[in-house]
Amino acid sequence: MNERLKRVYIPMSETAFYILFCLREEMHGYSITQKVKAMTEGEVVITPGTMYGSLSKMEKDGLIRFVREEEKRKLYVITETGKEILDIEIARIKRLYRNIGGN
Repeated sequence: MNERLKRVYIPMSETAFYILFCLREEMHGYSITQKVKAMTEGEVVITPGTMYGSLSKMEKDGLIRFVREEEKRKLYVITETGKEILDIEIARIKRLYRNIGGN
């Protein structure tokens, strides 16, 4: 695991977390935005500027990869490096939850 990526992405912003979480399956930016809005009952809304800036940075950092274009929309999917980063963040969140008395 690249230590620089750990420093940049851990702890992860909610936006980065949800983008990587959603990209466990192929998706484009707009569908990620809609899924996150539904998952969080409207509490997390990712604006287009934030979405496309994040996708670009994550692609450059090797956390996601471009798959194909479909109806003028770019589809992305998480990479193995992205999965490792996401797994580290999920473990961190679970630890926080345990420490506040959760299960």
